[in-house]
Amino acid sequence: MFNNIGPLGLLLIAVVVLVLFGRGKISSLMGEVGKGITSFKKGIREGNAEIESAASQAARDVTPEAEKPKDQA
Repeated sequence: MFNNIGPLGLLLIAVVVLVLFGRGKISSLMGEVGKGITSFKKGIREGNAEIESAASQAARDVTPEAEKPKDQA
């Protein structure tokens, strides 16, 4: 259905949306979208840091000193 929309069709759609909603409404909407994307990226970074932290704690050697071989210190 939308396979034939070219650059001119997209421009026409953008103009119609601008006329219907106004520049202020679209501007505030795009600002909210930007805040959402920033928040999403921050959450991804924090999640990755938490996973890496948990993985590094799980990988540490917890063998008691008395049971470690003599050649390891």
